[in-house]
Order: sequence, then C-alpha cells, then structure tokens
Amino acid sequence: QVQLVESGGGSVQAGKSLRLSCAASGYTVGSACMGWFRQAPGKEREAVAAMDRDGGRTVYADSVKDRFIISRDINTNSLYLQMNNLKPEDTGIYYCAADHQYWCGGGWYNERRYDFWGQGTQVTVSS
Repeated sequence: QVQLVESGGGSVQAGKSLRLSCAASGYTVGSACMGWFRQAPGKEREAVAAMDRDGGRTVYADSVKDRFIISRDINTNSLYLQMNNLKPEDTGIYYCAADHQYWCGGGWYNERRYDFWGQGTQVTVSS
C-alpha cells in the first residue's frame, strides 16, 4: 500500500522560507514522476513543481519559478520542496503526488495523471 506523508508546513511571514517533506512508503522515490500541488482557500488545486524519475528534469509553475526548488533523497525515500521568499499568495494546503509514468512530460501539471496523493500540509504566509 502506497503512502505519501507530507510534513514541514507552518505559519511564516512573507519573505521567509519553509522546506516541505514527503516521506513515501510502498513507493520508490525516483521510480517515476513526482510532484507538488497546492490548493488555496476557495480555489482549485494547482500544480507547483514536478521532477522526472531520474531527477534530471524539473518543472515549475511560473508563480514559483526561481523561488521554489523540488528535490529528492533516494536514501530516505523522500521528496522535498524548498520554498524561499514566500508570499501571502503561496498560502494553501500543499500535496505530494506520485505517478507511475517515468517522465513528467508536458502534462505534469495535470493532477489526474497522478496515482497517489498525500494528505497535505498547511502553509500560511502572512504579510
């Protein structure tokens, strides 16, 4: 049984940083495309970042490019999202997602392609 467990969320002021973690069990990090999504209050869930199975290609939403970094650690079987220079509009629940396809490709932002999801971790950024 696949489980993805996010952690690292919290409440911070604008300009600060947070690092989210996604610990996987029953699924091998690095075996396929994995990504981060978020859902702000009253809005639909949106893609934030994704990484191909070999870690060679990473993609980001325009709104977080140059501020967020997706990474992984095969030894701990975890996916990470380093979030720098946080803004109030980054507030939301952040979800880790895992696919069975090797490459994220052009449809990486489509949540329907991901097979497994974590329960989410709350990030609140105040101005």
